[in-house]
Amino acid sequence: MLTWNPTSLLHRPWMARYAPGVPHTLDYPEEPAFWLLEQTAQRVPSRIACHFLNQHLTYGQLLAEARQTAHALRCRGLRPGDRVGLLLPNTPEYLITMFGTWMAGGIVVPFNPLMVAEEVTNLLKATECKVVVTLDVLMHLLAKEAQPSLILVASLRDRLPRWQRLGYRWVRFQRNGFRSLYRQGRIVKFSDEIAAADPDAEIVRPLPSDPAYIQPTGGTTGHPKAVLLTHRNLLANAHQLEHWTDRPFGADVVLAALPFFHCYGLAACALSGIARGSTLVLQHRFRAAAVLRAIKRYRVTTFPAVPAMLAALREHLRGRHYDLGSLRECISGGAPLDPTLAAHFRELSGATVVEGYGLSEASPVTHAGPLDGTARPGTIGLPLADTDARIVDADMGDVELPLGQVGELVIRGPQVMAGYWNDPVLTAHTLRDGWLYTGDLATEDEDGFFRIVDRKKDLIITSGFNVYPTEVEQVLRRFPGLADVAILGVPDERRGELVKAVVVPRKGEKFNRKAFDEFVRAHLAAYKRPRLVDVQSGDLPRNVLGKVLRRILRTQPNDPTPAESPEEQNP
Repeated sequence: MLTWNPTSLLHRPWMARYAPGVPHTLDYPEEPAFWLLEQTAQRVPSRIACHFLNQHLTYGQLLAEARQTAHALRCRGLRPGDRVGLLLPNTPEYLITMFGTWMAGGIVVPFNPLMVAEEVTNLLKATECKVVVTLDVLMHLLAKEAQPSLILVASLRDRLPRWQRLGYRWVRFQRNGFRSLYRQGRIVKFSDEIAAADPDAEIVRPLPSDPAYIQPTGGTTGHPKAVLLTHRNLLANAHQLEHWTDRPFGADVVLAALPFFHCYGLAACALSGIARGSTLVLQHRFRAAAVLRAIKRYRVTTFPAVPAMLAALREHLRGRHYDLGSLRECISGGAPLDPTLAAHFRELSGATVVEGYGLSEASPVTHAGPLDGTARPGTIGLPLADTDARIVDADMGDVELPLGQVGELVIRGPQVMAGYWNDPVLTAHTLRDGWLYTGDLATEDEDGFFRIVDRKKDLIITSGFNVYPTEVEQVLRRFPGLADVAILGVPDERRGELVKAVVVPRKGEKFNRKAFDEFVRAHLAAYKRPRLVDVQSGDLPRNVLGKVLRRILRTQPNDPTPAESPEEQNP
């Protein structure tokens, strides 16, 4: 057993602020990440692991189907280290294939179903996926020139109520036409492939230090930036989150509305939930009414969320009554949580609402508010067990600052990534002497509570999704008639931030808003599309090095007219 217990933690002020029963240090088994499923299936094989639409799987069934998937992948030629892409929302197939890929020795690459085909193609090429598992209604995202050697296709149709099946078939037809999706030997039904496999076949047991997950974090136009997480990273963060509450094993029902293709949803819902023997209530898209019905129906106790979800639920609850009495705890992350919103949701649900913090490079959670009522609004809480954190000077990052001063937040712990996929230069810049440099500016108070002050980088977080301005700008510069463009985030209560484009047309050119909206719909995922567009006639403000001064653009008034109607940010 590996014990991670850095001596630097002994005198950190947050050690005295943990909730009763929360350990300061943990033992991390020297096992691959799928060990979490094996252990829970052994303890409670008949407990329901997940509900999805009209389907449910027990832990025993989930383990058996994961083993079948591993056997099927190996029979198809998958070898240790090969990549398997998951182009899926939250469905049982996501869990089955993720664990099955690890049991075959492979590496999982999550794809956001909100991507457009161009983005999917770039990521497929960068990670060289040999297999992709997807839904029939998402097949249009897999361009022929980038398709891997094997595509396993699942469907939601037979799990939907009868009145919804016709609509599902219509969407599938609109996206794929009359052509058959299946081609013998290369594109096959997921259910057929798995049913023919042996659940008792031998599986591979990767080392804890072996790669397990390649998490894209941005730059999907050409050269995606992606975080490489090991089995140890994922298992460690699952254990840290598992022990942040004093709830007994098997006592919780987790609402899994956060997408698994995002590291936050993977850790806070799937892996830590399975480690605790919880039942997961899978939501393949977020709809406030459906979520509230699920909380009531399944007696949900735990709700990991982003602020946009809480804001949507608050709005839906105005003048309506839902039984939310089963909710015990809600941990919000992904974007700053407005203390007023947290208080409102606490009043509506009776749940303990706290804020947490993390980033993909840390698997992702590093901080969370205590769940015993001592959390401090406006802070991201305390570092998790075995997680060290410091505030250092933002220029060089080599001087630890006194309490209360603003500097860059740096982190050390067993959940910190192995590095960036195929990018040793960026890895060396971000990981220094064992510390992860987050790029976020923060403060620490005398009791060890941390507060995020601002972003060192220009990252935009909208509804929990990361949007990188440079990436969006590169795409928008291809739009005809633009002389210049800048992307920035503006505050929004529901989504945290909205993406705003400041565009400068070429001299003599008239900006065509309708054509612009059509262009972004074709080339950018829904959450990356500018919701506000400001047209300027002069040059954008820049520094002496030619970099756009976004801080000046942020002070300018926003265009009150959205670029397009807000869309459901779901597949």
